[in-house]
Amino acid sequence: QVQLVESGGGMVETGDSLKLSCAASGGTFTSYSMGWFRQAPGKEREFVAAILWDDGSPAVAHSLKGRFTISRDDVKNTMYLQMSSLKPEDTAVYYCAARRGLPRSTVHDYENWGQGTQVTVSS
Repeated sequence: QVQLVESGGGMVETGDSLKLSCAASGGTFTSYSMGWFRQAPGKEREFVAAILWDDGSPAVAHSLKGRFTISRDDVKNTMYLQMSSLKPEDTAVYYCAARRGLPRSTVHDYENWGQGTQVTVSS
């Protein structure tokens, strides 16, 4: 069974950078895609970025392009989310997720989820 563990969250100030990690275990991830989602208090979980594991092809939510970058290390089975120029509105719990097949931006398309890591950006 696929297990996902996020790390790297914390409290930062506006303009700072932060790098999240998602360690994956429990299988081989050929033909998988993995994604990052976030959920702010009182809001629905939203798509942040996704990556096709086989070749590392990234997809980032349009509103976050230029500030957020997704990558993966297929030797360490770890996915990353590099966040820069952080804003208070980026405050949320960040989740990583995995699915068989091509990247998708919809929560319900993902079969496996981590527990989340809190990111708080102060003004």
